[in-house]
Amino acid sequence: MSTTTPATLELDPAVVRRARSLARRAAAPVVKIAKSHTTVSVERATLRLAGLSGADHERVPWVNHLVDAVRREVGLEHGVTTPVYDALRRGEAPDLITLAQKAASGNVAFRLPTGREAVAARRAAARGVGVGLRTIDASRRTRERLVKRLGDPKTTPWIYLIVATGDIYEDIPQAQAAARAGADVIAVIRSTGQSLLDYVPEGATREGFAGTYATQENFRLMRAALDDVSKELGRYVRLTNYASGLCMPEIAALAGMERLDMMLNDSMYGILFRDINPVRTFVDQRFSRQVHARAGIIINTGEDNYLTTADAVEAAHTVTVSQLLNERFAKEAGLRDWQLGLGHAFEINPDLPDSFRMELAHAMLARRLFPNAPLKWMPPTKHMTGDVFRGYLLDGFFNLVGAMTGQSILLVGMMTEAVVTPFLSDRDLALQNVRYVMSAASGLTEDFHPPRDGFIQTRARQVLSEAVDLLERIVNDTASGTGHTAGAPLLSAIGDGTFGLMKRPAHKGKGLDGVAERAADYDNPAITALDAGVAVPAGRTGRP
Repeated sequence: MSTTTPATLELDPAVVRRARSLARRAAAPVVKIAKSHTTVSVERATLRLAGLSGADHERVPWVNHLVDAVRREVGLEHGVTTPVYDALRRGEAPDLITLAQKAASGNVAFRLPTGREAVAARRAAARGVGVGLRTIDASRRTRERLVKRLGDPKTTPWIYLIVATGDIYEDIPQAQAAARAGADVIAVIRSTGQSLLDYVPEGATREGFAGTYATQENFRLMRAALDDVSKELGRYVRLTNYASGLCMPEIAALAGMERLDMMLNDSMYGILFRDINPVRTFVDQRFSRQVHARAGIIINTGEDNYLTTADAVEAAHTVTVSQLLNERFAKEAGLRDWQLGLGHAFEINPDLPDSFRMELAHAMLARRLFPNAPLKWMPPTKHMTGDVFRGYLLDGFFNLVGAMTGQSILLVGMMTEAVVTPFLSDRDLALQNVRYVMSAASGLTEDFHPPRDGFIQTRARQVLSEAVDLLERIVNDTASGTGHTAGAPLLSAIGDGTFGLMKRPAHKGKGLDGVAERAADYDNPAITALDAGVAVPAGRTGRP
């Protein structure tokens, strides 16, 4: 289903081209860094694709034990699969899990094989990792088959609703109830702090905090539950989780294998709001987005978060810059337009004069710049005061902007935002709000024509111009930066607090000790296969 694109916002095509050219130049040095480094999470994700799962009695995953052991003995810079499969070929263990168990107790000797032994180990690794990639391919085909059989929602935007109690067995009936009430996408929010765990928990979990842990088993359980309700409703209900934090690549791999449909995956969110090292983030992200590209997963980016710390009017251009960078990083990793759920939000202080007109201008700008992307429109949160009546009205205005500007994915706003975790009744009222506005005003995309030089057009051009100016300052800032930031002015800009007012230097942050520069003989069969491209038809399956 194609997006509905208002054609009435007039932007100078030369300025738009300039913006994309600058984004490409700003991103290029960071991509180069990502392609010349690896991380513990990239290596763990690769072994997960080969089938390694499970954890010890202290819930430390076996994949962590195995990667840590290889790293201690031969380093991370060569990739872990060659020494791991060399050990298997030498008879150190009959399979990966036994090898990991022996490695955890120090009973395995790893080495870097050479010559024919190295070739044989790499071939064995490619066969092992290929199993996981074929599982991802099969999951994508299953999604395409189900969408074809059950159908997509008949209208856009897709209605996106959050469910997360901390207990996966409580989440399931709530998610199914939300789908029956009209939700098209169910997002399971992760437990608070999971992004800072340098391991992925195992099994079904019942003890999350303000969210539910992202685990492979939780993914499997929720996907099965939504498949059941999809068949009941006669439309395919999509599942969302988070590929972010210190285990971004692993969660992306698990999501691909378990047929999740959308994943939150922003280029800078973990850097800015979780203080994760920038180099670690960009290396992990490139691998994650390559997996998402292969799996046919739609990513959701997090530009809305900038506006929770920075002013939504003064910092509007930083949202546009981030969208352009997210687009560039995503396309370099193989994602297509229909997979780019670029984020933006309704976060202007409602007490400001003309706040609604500015929201319209910002939403129209995003829709005009990315006409083929399934944009994700986020509701007000920063200025929700606890007055549920005022909050319900703000959410109605937010829904109206979504209807007027042809947004693709609409996250349902809650009147009890910032008060309590929403009850099912709150969600039902919120869905009623969405249904009323979309029924009454969805056709405004073809009727609404702001004057050529009026307030809305002028504001949109101003934000785009400021975005271009910022990108030019970033690209031309060649004098700053040392170490990892040398020659990568975007990393310097992040370190200077350009985005979200957060200063995150490239030589600091969580997870930096898990980064290694690749050696000349680095080998990773997953990256080799993903770099080679996605062997699936170039259709538009899954596009809202």
